[in-house]
Amino acid sequence: MFLVDWVKKTVSDIMGWLGFLPENSKILFLGLDNAGKTTLLHMLRDDRMTTHNPTLHPHAEELYIGNRRFRAFDLGGHEAARRIWKDYYSDVDAIIFLVDAADRTRMMEAKNELHALFENESLRLIPFAILGNKIDIPTACGEDELRNFLQLPSVSSYGYNQGSGGVAYRQGGGPVEVFMCSLVNKMGYGSGFKWLSEMLKNQTK
Repeated sequence: MFLVDWVKKTVSDIMGWLGFLPENSKILFLGLDNAGKTTLLHMLRDDRMTTHNPTLHPHAEELYIGNRRFRAFDLGGHEAARRIWKDYYSDVDAIIFLVDAADRTRMMEAKNELHALFENESLRLIPFAILGNKIDIPTACGEDELRNFLQLPSVSSYGYNQGSGGVAYRQGGGPVEVFMCSLVNKMGYGSGFKWLSEMLKNQTK
């Protein structure tokens, strides 16, 4: 019972942070297949953990908080799906990029896709929350190793400009941050949503 209550509170907190977003905000859930995009999206919608088949076609969910509506798009992560990501870049407010932190064999592939997004002019200024998922697996990499794989240095490293509050900005682009998480254990991703909400809230001031 305690676990159920805690999970509900965690999801409630995340939805509260999303309440900072402007009405009709558009968020893309991107990353390679098997990273956890669909699982996370359905957790936010249904308040529960379920197993899903690989996403074969893009789909959208509308999340409501009070009278606010948010559009979240899960575009799939297999190679064919990635070819149409660009069709959804228009009017995007934020990107959540999930990475399987336990699969080192695909880190280079994930890095290439992430940096291609960074270099797209349509996405240049929007915030990216990078979620390193599956840290519940003992062999998963830690945050420093994931940053190294994805070529995401710390705030003070070359290629980033440090803004107020220690926010890291991509060179010539918008803010980016890494959050290690476990969807199975319902931990870590809440900090990513809180950060993302703060970034978007600041942009609307």
